[in-house]
Amino acid sequence: MNIPAHAPLHLLHQVATGTLATHSRQPEGFPYPSILPFAPDSRHRPTILISRLAEHTRNLQADPRAGFLVSHAPDDDVLNGQRLTLLGAFEPIDASPALARRYLRYHPDAARYLALGDFSFWTMSLERMRFIGGFGAMGWLDGAELDTLEPLSCDEEETLLAFFETYPQRPEHLELLGVDRYGADLKIRTVRNRFIFETAAKDIEFLHAALEDCIARNKRAS
Repeated sequence: MNIPAHAPLHLLHQVATGTLATHSRQPEGFPYPSILPFAPDSRHRPTILISRLAEHTRNLQADPRAGFLVSHAPDDDVLNGQRLTLLGAFEPIDASPALARRYLRYHPDAARYLALGDFSFWTMSLERMRFIGGFGAMGWLDGAELDTLEPLSCDEEETLLAFFETYPQRPEHLELLGVDRYGADLKIRTVRNRFIFETAAKDIEFLHAALEDCIARNKRAS
């Protein structure tokens, strides 16, 4: 096993959609794959917004065990790109205002689904992961190995978002979708990007400095 540090975690922040595989109710026992948007929660676990009438929702209600596949393959070179298969169980969670705000930063178009009242949030608890990052960089990981640090609270993240939004030198085309101890999820005009910190942030002061560095680098590149 030769997996770069935090590579599975960063991959979950680089992509907007994943493939959910549930246990089919009819015909019984078959895997039922379905592609759908997701957003990482504060612990980097996939959070999905699904209709109560969807087939995969009914499958999860009968059996919450599932697989979730994400991949990032520049130039469609799938075999040399990164991919991560997550195994675990999806559980419904309450749609708190903070959760809805975070999800909508990643997927603004989902506002119309939330307005219908038929959609609910589900988050995956992880048991095992299989990461493939190219030739010779692959292996199995325990779910707990995704992140061992205490996550930022909603209040801490939203304070950092406000700091980023009001920072005087921030280019107008640069948006912050989310931030954690390992990096910042950005939207640069219409393109999703992940700014990876040099080291994991242990305190808020470090995060402020890292976001300032992020703004400065993107300003020079623009």
